Amino acid sequence: MTLNPSTSRLAYPSPAPSPAPSPPNEALLSETTGAHPIVVLASSRAVVESRLTAATIVISQDTGKITSIFHSVLPASDFPLGTAYTDHSPHVLLPGLVDSHVHLNEPGRTEWEGFYTGTRAAAFGGVTTVIDMPLNAIPPTTTVVGLREKVQAAQGKCWVDVGFYGGIIPGNTGELQPLVQEGVRGFKGFLIDSGVPEFPAVSSTDIALAMAALADEPTTLMFHAEMIPPIAASVGDDVQWSLPPLAPIGPLNEYATFLASRPSSFEMYAIAEIISLAHVAPNLPLHIVHLSAIGAIPLLQEAIANGVKITAETTFHYLSLAAESIKNGDTRHKCCPPIRTQTNQDGLWEELLHDGGCIKTVVSDHSPCTPNLKLLPPTIAGSSDVDRSDEQDEQDRGDFFSAWGGVSSVGLGLSILWTQGQRRGITVEDVVKWCCKNTAKQVGLENEKGDLAVGYDGDVAVFDDEGSFEVGEEALLFRNKCSPYQGMTLKGVVKETWVRGHKVWEKDGTGFGKESPSGKLLLERRQ
Repeated sequence: MTLNPSTSRLAYPSPAPSPAPSPPNEALLSETTGAHPIVVLASSRAVVESRLTAATIVISQDTGKITSIFHSVLPASDFPLGTAYTDHSPHVLLPGLVDSHVHLNEPGRTEWEGFYTGTRAAAFGGVTTVIDMPLNAIPPTTTVVGLREKVQAAQGKCWVDVGFYGGIIPGNTGELQPLVQEGVRGFKGFLIDSGVPEFPAVSSTDIALAMAALADEPTTLMFHAEMIPPIAASVGDDVQWSLPPLAPIGPLNEYATFLASRPSSFEMYAIAEIISLAHVAPNLPLHIVHLSAIGAIPLLQEAIANGVKITAETTFHYLSLAAESIKNGDTRHKCCPPIRTQTNQDGLWEELLHDGGCIKTVVSDHSPCTPNLKLLPPTIAGSSDVDRSDEQDEQDRGDFFSAWGGVSSVGLGLSILWTQGQRRGITVEDVVKWCCKNTAKQVGLENEKGDLAVGYDGDVAVFDDEGSFEVGEEALLFRNKCSPYQGMTLKGVVKETWVRGHKVWEKDGTGFGKESPSGKLLLERRQ
């Protein structure tokens, strides 16, 4: 992508020439469509197998699979009479996004989020697959029984396809291989207090046991990588929830005070510990979730150069929000690891844009809660739903240490990334690589999701890359309307979202219409 200096707008290069397809004929289309119903989506711009090109995509509504792709815009007249056909030019056809880091919190904490609301929000933003994290629901997904309870709770509520992670906690090593058999897409553990008592942190011994158990399994072992160094001024675990540090450097409603309590050294120490244990299972893919600190990047680069199978993700909020701009008391921005400085954000972008970089994916880490738990002051958007009957809560309003840590953004990520990426020269192909192809690969779905290719699921986001919208309540479809993006204007609008050949969201039409949720639960064992 190049910057047009006369207009300061991003201009796409013309697609690389490809052999002109033979004009479709009746016999070809009969073979392509058969007697089964199809839907046809076309556009002058589509990201097909990682390349921007004109395309006509044929999807079977029986199987939900893409049956053929023509590298030109075919007219509706080339298809059987009555075929559902739309030419979306000049909007871009993208593979549906795969958000591989979402907390849906059901069962047990459905006042925070749920399958119905969380997946509707995902569909609004072109996300067609979400992978649910193992904690914040009760019970957590640390046992087969817990997974089955979660699966039961999800039945009939999902607007997009949903997969599940398992969790590693002290003492559950015997559950890990059975969870693989039950279809979890990977595992996650915390090296620091998680904030919920039912999901305790793991020690180095626990990690080594988990690595040994999963060494030969088709899975990925992921970590929330913060760890208190042997000598630290902060009490670390206690700053995740409820208690301030032993020696705060300033007022607890100032973001700088909170940021200082979760220094980059916490991430660096944890990642060094994980790398030191990688020899236990050298073929097991390892992954660092929500990397925040650029100081950890050299550690990861060195490990990769030495043959360690480790990758990292970062989040939409680390790429778009900066500590310097966070106002006192605005706890919508609290998360762990914390949002760091603008310089740190620039470093994350630099690594992301580097072809051989260790940051491979960008995800939401949607981690919602009720507004009460955010302890928002009355001057902050999202505080209107707060119950102010608790005197202690009133005293804690705006306290970054007492507030729950987590940013709500599922369904906004594509627009956040596109908005921030304009001045950094990103392309729609970049977005597909970070948010579709690589996230699908991370969770073992690379042969069915994350791309527009024959044989893949017909998951499509119709993206208006020139449109914009203000983030009001109508754009916040998750349960609690409390997000640091409220009031912002974002560039890039999802016009339609298709899941396996069925339209689930239409911005300028019927929205979700009268359809019922038809998302699939992804429980096939990873291969």
